[in-house]
Amino acid sequence: MANDSAGSFALVLHAHLPYVLMHGVWPHGTDWLNEATAECYVPLINAFDDMARDGISANVTLNVTPVLLEQLADEGFKAEFLAYLDHRVDFAAQNEKEFRTTGRPNLARLAAMWRTTFQGVRRDFTERYAMDLVGALRRLQDDGHIEVITCCATHGYLPLLGRDECVQAQVRTAVATYRRHFGRAPAGIWLPECAYRPRYEWTSPLDKTDTARPIERRGIEEVLHDAGIRYFIIDSHLLKGGKPIGVYIDRFEALQRLWGQFSEHYTPRDEILERSPHRTYVVSGDPSAEKTAVCFVRDPDSALQVWSGEHGYPGDTWYLDFHKKHFPGGHRYWRVTDTQADLGDKQEYHAEEIEERLEAHASHFVDLIGSVLESDENVPAGKGVVCAPFDAELFGHWWFEGPRWIHKVLRKLHEGGTVRSVTCSQYMAQQPPVGVVGLPEGSWGEGGFHWIWLNDWTEWTWRHIYECEDRFLALLAKYRDDPDPILTEILQQAGRELLLLESSDWQFLISTWSARDYAENRLSAHYNDFVAVADLAETYAATRELTDEQRGLLDKLEARDPVFPDLDLAAWRLD
Repeated sequence: MANDSAGSFALVLHAHLPYVLMHGVWPHGTDWLNEATAECYVPLINAFDDMARDGISANVTLNVTPVLLEQLADEGFKAEFLAYLDHRVDFAAQNEKEFRTTGRPNLARLAAMWRTTFQGVRRDFTERYAMDLVGALRRLQDDGHIEVITCCATHGYLPLLGRDECVQAQVRTAVATYRRHFGRAPAGIWLPECAYRPRYEWTSPLDKTDTARPIERRGIEEVLHDAGIRYFIIDSHLLKGGKPIGVYIDRFEALQRLWGQFSEHYTPRDEILERSPHRTYVVSGDPSAEKTAVCFVRDPDSALQVWSGEHGYPGDTWYLDFHKKHFPGGHRYWRVTDTQADLGDKQEYHAEEIEERLEAHASHFVDLIGSVLESDENVPAGKGVVCAPFDAELFGHWWFEGPRWIHKVLRKLHEGGTVRSVTCSQYMAQQPPVGVVGLPEGSWGEGGFHWIWLNDWTEWTWRHIYECEDRFLALLAKYRDDPDPILTEILQQAGRELLLLESSDWQFLISTWSARDYAENRLSAHYNDFVAVADLAETYAATRELTDEQRGLLDKLEARDPVFPDLDLAAWRLD
């Protein structure tokens, strides 16, 4: 790193959606994936690819979760996506005709903007990337322009999973899936919800009796080390103490109500002033332990500037409003106007006003990064890193102009030269960790703990999960080494249903009320299907015969939930 550098900037984007193919279309289902791909994934890939064509490496660290990789690579999704884009173009054309007929020229221009936008996405998807977005990411990584990292297989919330074997399987299945798609091992991982748990004697949160017997559980860093993962990302409060920022509560009114039940029992930890979120640390509960991983720490100042819908850039009065939509078609034609304004008070969006706002906000952010690094007295000049982890879907979906903002920020960093944009692995190669730390249990959610995913509304889901985890491990103990290929096939499908059952998305959607019925139905369906396949495994192991009805059930589930086709049952075997 050059001596005159103020330090580094590591943008980390987390792209994730639960498995929705073959599980509904609209309003909940495949169209979630279609929306995110059109509004977020393709525009972001375009930004990185445009920079690469200009000889500039974006040096962004991008997590694409294994379950999202499987969906983006699915041939059925590709056909669905093309049909979705055609519908978006058709609806925009209808809107344009309607607005011209009714004498609303600005709205007609915006409808034309939507028409050309989705036509452009279709052209990029089919011609620029040959309908292979995973391949586009692989090429960008192979050419040294971005770093792609992994996540847990189905975004399982690791601290609350009931068995270490299941934590390990989430991680090892992720690594295997990454290898299949990218031809190499991942260096880093985005822990779902940045949730971490150290080694300690754990008691099930559902067991509230005085006779509960704690069991020794591995620290998350130990599981990562065994899987070959070098680093992960945490929220700053896990390193330094203090009050967590939270990332979702501004967006979901249900979480604000739910937080009211927990906030009175919450006390922030005292802040450890000598620790800096702008360096990396080796994570270990025991300084002499060999099984460790390095943590990057979310910078709180830059996070608030982007995450906050009320105080951050996305809340600017001129940006496109997320909530108000026009029907038919669901296109958006109104601007934020005021973050507290009712939908009826939203004013028309004016696309010509946006470029100036993006320029100003990108410049402000670049200046902010520099000032954050310069003001950290715990970090020598030029040695620090501002790690900025965000959900990728914020950019383009929640914040329509977000991908363009990222593009401008990265170009300004490249042109300015004072702060370098780096991938996490690049920073680790330049600057070693500054010490060994033990971290408390927690997440990046409001309050810093697990209440969004474990509360009175979701406790029943964990009872189902723990029951299925125990039963699956019992089945593996009996039959894992059985050479019968049909029994292996049955156990693999049971493993897929368990992994899908463990997805943290179901609890999140229940707690936020954003798609509660869908989440409850999905979790119940995967629970029932797991039980049916587990019963089938027991029956087949005893008879070594499959009836036509049993074969039909297995074929149906394999066709509906075909994720992780090479699922390795050894992923659940503890070393």
